[in-house]
Amino acid sequence: MHLGIIPFRFPGVPGVECAFTGRAFGNVSLDFAARDAEPAQQEKAVRVRESIPRLLHAEAFAEVHQVHGVRTVFEPEAQDCARPSSIDADGMATSRSGLALMVKTADCQPMLVAHESGRFVMAIHSGWKGNRQDYPRIAVLEFCERYSLEPSELWAVRGPSLGPAASEFTNFDAEWGTGFLRWYDRERRTVDLWGLARHQLEGAGIPAGRILSLDLCTFENAERFFSYRQFRRNGMEDGRQASFIWIRQ
Repeated sequence: MHLGIIPFRFPGVPGVECAFTGRAFGNVSLDFAARDAEPAQQEKAVRVRESIPRLLHAEAFAEVHQVHGVRTVFEPEAQDCARPSSIDADGMATSRSGLALMVKTADCQPMLVAHESGRFVMAIHSGWKGNRQDYPRIAVLEFCERYSLEPSELWAVRGPSLGPAASEFTNFDAEWGTGFLRWYDRERRTVDLWGLARHQLEGAGIPAGRILSLDLCTFENAERFFSYRQFRRNGMEDGRQASFIWIRQ
């Protein structure tokens, strides 16, 4: 597999593959919406996107236009590599083999979910607004309802994202509210988004021992991963990395 890809497999789940990318994956954002992107960069992004199926050994990939909401698309169509998606959502789920589900992030949390049978998978994009709306829990419950699954039969993994020490919120009371005080450190003015996401996945019924994570903070490792907060604070290059989950053909 490409050196810019971090591969991942759930223990004991047959036929399901996961992969996380960073800056090293073509040194280009995989998101057409990257701010101030030059035409040459957009062309490079298309070439990198065209290489995704081959590098993943998948047939095609699917994506959505992420809007920090709570909508999940089931059984999405394969994506045209040269065009952005016109479907507003923040999650996808499929039972189709060979179709890699892709979510793009730069500090937000990518969460990949698989049924223990290896027959159903889901990809979730959750920024802090998604966490505030309880989207991880909502998405898992909808996934189970759609495919008649039990949450206890699922596995989940969170990819690189904004870590607890870097997730500062100076307007916590207005942006979050008292219902999230458990996750807020008033002295440091930070929210433990990792802990909150785990709590929400557990709240949907996924056993704690089946919730895994790559505890890599995108802000603190901005030389390896795109970070929106580093872009805003220090002018580092803007972009998005991708997280994939798919059922092998």
